Amino acid sequence: MIQAYRQLKARNQFIPTWLGLLVNPYYIARRGLYRGIAELAKGLSGDSLLDLGCGSKPYRRLFAHSIYTGMELDTEQNRAAGHAELFYDGHSLPFNAAEYGNVLCNQVLEHVFNPDEFLAEIFRVLKPGGQLLLTVPFVWDEHEQPFDYARYSSFGLQHLLRRAGFEVKTVRKSNQDLSTIFQLLNAYLYKVSQNWPSVLRELFTVTFMALITLLGMASKLLPDNPDLFLDLIVLAEKPDQTTTNPAVIASTITATIATRTE
Repeated sequence: MIQAYRQLKARNQFIPTWLGLLVNPYYIARRGLYRGIAELAKGLSGDSLLDLGCGSKPYRRLFAHSIYTGMELDTEQNRAAGHAELFYDGHSLPFNAAEYGNVLCNQVLEHVFNPDEFLAEIFRVLKPGGQLLLTVPFVWDEHEQPFDYARYSSFGLQHLLRRAGFEVKTVRKSNQDLSTIFQLLNAYLYKVSQNWPSVLRELFTVTFMALITLLGMASKLLPDNPDLFLDLIVLAEKPDQTTTNPAVIASTITATIATRTE
């Protein structure tokens, strides 16, 4: 019974079914993120994808690319986890220019203290016409401390991408409704109950927090508020002609002028 519960919980961490409503305190956020990634993943073509900051590769099943490479920051913990094929130093990606057709970067950018350098490296390793599927949290608590550096609005994130040379194709906001508040309440309860006895905490999860999740899902019947949401899911493209693309040139000139006047 205990083993079955643990397996159910593990299966519903990132791609939650309706049963995940009972066992995953982050059900609302993870369901919204999964649906957004799944929808935009359909637009990725080519035969290669770099999963940058891959973690356990929870969304691998959404991508049919024959070359799927998981990469993580080079740390003892990430090497011991055994999920990533390659590792990098946090500055330079160990690839030639224009080597990958697509890049997936899921919930990573907020942990990057040098976002311009990071996005420039992604731009470099993408083939012309290649796409970046990028997700970041907007309304969320601090996590993976002390390596939590930023939150991006939709406008700030698009500015960063365009400054790096990308064309922003699609911007999605997950849970742009009252369910955001219910998810934040569960995030709070999950954190404050971390030191409780494990049995008591699991009972609390499948009862009280599950009820909050259910109320949060029901709240989606109320009007949306596009200014308050949990995550951004963005699809951006490296232009085919990066040196002659007017948008890229204008963005580069603007960024240069801004830098010189600061």
